[in-house]
Amino acid sequence: MTLKQALKLKNKLVQELNELTSRLQNNNSIIEGNTRDYSAKETLSQLYTKVDELTYIKTKIQKANFEVFDKIFLLSELKSLVSKMKGLDCTNGAAVDYYSRRMETPLIKHSEISVVERDSEIKFLENRIDQIQDELDHFNATTVIEE
Repeated sequence: MTLKQALKLKNKLVQELNELTSRLQNNNSIIEGNTRDYSAKETLSQLYTKVDELTYIKTKIQKANFEVFDKIFLLSELKSLVSKMKGLDCTNGAAVDYYSRRMETPLIKHSEISVVERDSEIKFLENRIDQIQDELDHFNATTVIEE
């Protein structure tokens, strides 16, 4: 099985766990006289089995990813940075906000990084993210994990 297939399986197992958890919550306690659609005890047993399967596949994925952890962590940090950069205040000139409306003279702001520079940085980071993601996609498609 390739790492890509293992990741798909992991996502499928997570979805199945969520469905089983919902089933357990909806069928454990029912109103007297109503029919129980699923046995809570059987569902709990299935949940434990899926947890074991998910733990097994996650362990295999992590072991296979060891050599690209740096790229995985970098990708995560760059995505976080892009998100924060998009919220960077680049206001130049009079700033109208809650506090300045209460003042007699408006606040004058000067940004060190302009909107154009911020957008350029974001574009650079997004291109780097795409490059790393392509590298990881290739790794995931070509790396075989032991079963």
